Amino acid sequence: MTDLVSDFDFTLPPTSIADHPARPRDSARLLDVPGQGPFIDRHVRDLPGCLRAGDILVANDTAVIPAQLAAMRGEAKIGITLDRILPDGSWHVLARNARRLRPGDTLTFGRSPVTAEVISRGDAGDVTLRFSAEGAAFDQFLHDAGKLALPPYIARPDGPTEEDRKDYSTIFAQHRGAVAAPTAGLHFTPELLAALDKAGVIRQTLTLHVGAGTFLPMRSDQISAHRMHAERGTISPHAARRINAARAAGGRIVAVGTTSLRLLESATDENGIVHPFHGETAIFIKPGYRFRAVDMLLTNFHLPRSTLFMLVCAFGGYHRMQAAYAHAIASGYRFYSYGDACLLHRTEGDLP
Repeated sequence: MTDLVSDFDFTLPPTSIADHPARPRDSARLLDVPGQGPFIDRHVRDLPGCLRAGDILVANDTAVIPAQLAAMRGEAKIGITLDRILPDGSWHVLARNARRLRPGDTLTFGRSPVTAEVISRGDAGDVTLRFSAEGAAFDQFLHDAGKLALPPYIARPDGPTEEDRKDYSTIFAQHRGAVAAPTAGLHFTPELLAALDKAGVIRQTLTLHVGAGTFLPMRSDQISAHRMHAERGTISPHAARRINAARAAGGRIVAVGTTSLRLLESATDENGIVHPFHGETAIFIKPGYRFRAVDMLLTNFHLPRSTLFMLVCAFGGYHRMQAAYAHAIASGYRFYSYGDACLLHRTEGDLP
């Protein structure tokens, strides 16, 4: 098994990166990647025909918050990206110019009366802050002072637009707390959900609040040196029972996105039983991992040299995914958050 990040590199033309989503959302292209045989070019609206009655589609119902904040410490500008709320109510954040911060410092945010105290500073640009507002008052503060933390590859020289506020949210969104959208969920429409229901596909949600770490590149050339950032997740007892019942009845677990997959795998024991979950996960899935829960994965196309490309290589097979991505690039599929999708069938054991 390789420990080299470079083994997960590929060349992507800039023209393959999507700046805007397909409209309607379920008109996005879908590359069906079975365990063997030829790839099949479809559209997301074809998904009901790819699944069977009794399969259970598990989606992430997190909702994106405007997580980018422009702070000041005295005269110094400090860029803040919220990562996750901690059990004591403080926030773990990523900060530009974090070296200027010391415990006890106070940050201000323009004309807002809300301030933040620096509690501690880590070694990787991470800081713990305690804001002077919480609950509904904090939500209003974010609405007034925050901006969407769009991925850096989505070109917005003047910042996110009002259109992005709508586009960068899924139909499943219910529980606020994510820095980034679970982008596989962006493809779903009411019409597609109705077609899935008609086909007898069961639907269930869980919650994983995607953190700011999703934007960070792998800084080491060695996979083993990478540290995953923790993210908060919840699988309710009701959700766990429904997922286990569907599998016991012969249904396949179909994860909508890598976030759903990561939380399911974090909550599943060696016997394939999904347990209720409420806490943090920093699971790092790479080739060699043995999947316990998920049988199929609907996901977008990911960045080269990223932990998410490693995850799909673990799930769909390293050489199979290299070939699938080459096919997608040659066929004009659109990549990344606003791009097209692929449907992967679990194919383990194909290592780099």
